[in-house]
Amino acid sequence: MIRNRVLRATSNPGVIADFPSRPRAPRPLKNPLLHPLQLYRLILRTHRTTLPPHLRTIGDAYVKSEFKLHKSTENPIHIIGFLSEWQNYAQMLGGREWMGKEIDKDVIDRMSDEQVGQLYALMKASREDLDAQAAEETSALIDKITKKS
Repeated sequence: MIRNRVLRATSNPGVIADFPSRPRAPRPLKNPLLHPLQLYRLILRTHRTTLPPHLRTIGDAYVKSEFKLHKSTENPIHIIGFLSEWQNYAQMLGGREWMGKEIDKDVIDRMSDEQVGQLYALMKASREDLDAQAAEETSALIDKITKKS
């Protein structure tokens, strides 16, 4: 019977054979998720190549703590969300799209209170670090000017 179907299909090229349909192989994802360790290394490498030193220390510490906190997570939905957001972060940082970009209100609305608190703490730490760096640079510049005088 199968032989007859094959013969009909090959003898009449315009006729579609009534073969039983096979499931198709799934299409590869446009942006497959990286293994957590690969993603972690990619983020640290991206920090090393794109961020200024004062932001790199904050970023590295934050990434390390987040990956440690989520290491024991067993919920697949949380794992996929965690990895996909960090992968988006690495791509955004590597493309330098982050400079001067504000976080969408929708993204903030979807965050839990704890996440908003973490974001606020990160913003506060980065501002304090920038203020400290600016004070050091100003002090060094004043010292340099006074030594010349």
